Amino acid sequence: VAIFAQDFTVLGGSFSEVQARKISRIQDLALESGIPLIGLNDSGGARIQEGVRSLAAYGEVFVRNVMASGVIPQISLILGPCAGGAVYSPALTDFVIMAGDSYMFLTGPDVIKSVTGEQVTAQSLGGPEVHTGRSGVAHLAAETEAAGLALVKRLLSYLPQNNNEDPPQIRPDDPAYRMDEALNALIPNDENQPYDMRDAVRSIFDRDSFLEIQPAFAANAVVGFARLDGFSVGIVANQPAFMSGALNIDASDK
Repeated sequence: VAIFAQDFTVLGGSFSEVQARKISRIQDLALESGIPLIGLNDSGGARIQEGVRSLAAYGEVFVRNVMASGVIPQISLILGPCAGGAVYSPALTDFVIMAGDSYMFLTGPDVIKSVTGEQVTAQSLGGPEVHTGRSGVAHLAAETEAAGLALVKRLLSYLPQNNNEDPPQIRPDDPAYRMDEALNALIPNDENQPYDMRDAVRSIFDRDSFLEIQPAFAANAVVGFARLDGFSVGIVANQPAFMSGALNIDASDK
């Protein structure tokens, strides 16, 4: 994999013209090599002292995000306070994982207070609960940075290196195929009684292989990855236990 990381101890991790050159170069190398790109994001946004050069530098990164979309996996791990331009690029990548006390927003609480008079905290404005449950910008959340890195590793185990390769296959824990007896009693006789679609997923696919994506967003749909006889598969399902599984805008986006 290709990795870049922003260092918040150096000028708040602010984005500069030189930093853009480094990130753009690793983006180019990842695309040429056909390998996943992982960004460890911890930045206060554009470096104001550089003016329009910093904004132009963001454009170089954004265009590469778009060019790599659908060609190689792009994963963003938010490890700290990310604001302004520093959250545009992660939002363009395939997966966003927020870890620890991280947050992401375009303008901070001080700006909102000065413009609207409303008092908000950084967490209520752009914390993990907001982006995993309300906006849907973040796909997964982790309590610690180590747990966030572990999530990235697990996610990569379901994905191919690029769009010309197959996802990795692993040997299943229980190679003898068995249909879980719980499926026989899963759907109630009363059609007005709901059931949890996750129970069906866990019964059908390899044991403990289901990785749900966006579990807290649009609960009327269930999406994620699992394995079937060791093969990586994607899952899209209605969720009868919430809104009778009816699709709305958020579920359709998900």
